[in-house]
Amino acid sequence: MSKPPLVSKLFAAFASDIEVTPSISLRGGDQLDDYKEPSQFDPSVDSISDSYLEKYHWGVTYLDAASWRHYLPHLIEYAFRHIHDGNIVVDALLNLLRPPDREPPRLASLNAEQEALVTKFLDSLAFDKQSAHQELASQVLEEWWMPDALYRGVAK
Repeated sequence: MSKPPLVSKLFAAFASDIEVTPSISLRGGDQLDDYKEPSQFDPSVDSISDSYLEKYHWGVTYLDAASWRHYLPHLIEYAFRHIHDGNIVVDALLNLLRPPDREPPRLASLNAEQEALVTKFLDSLAFDKQSAHQELASQVLEEWWMPDALYRGVAK
């Protein structure tokens, strides 16, 4: 599957998640990372762009499951545009897709279609010979996303 159709399918599969205002924005998560009180989501400030994702990438760690699903297709689209660059936003995204899952879960909050599309995204990063993210994407696949993954279903 080429990248543009996969991105379109991702946005369709996550459409209801994208429509919901995130309870924690990337900016708010970044503020939490700095030990500050998170600001309320503001559509004029929290508009998703490359510069927004690059500025607030540390915030991804602090997103709850619904907020994470809101941002996930945008982060994946960004990753496809930067597949050949070593990039901290893509590294942050890949690390979010690794176990252990949290409580309440983020990884296990995906439906079957969303999970299949994320797996295809990871395959793209892992097996594109020019991908700057082959090693980490392969590790993420092995840990959680492929059949009989190392840590999937492991008791907490």
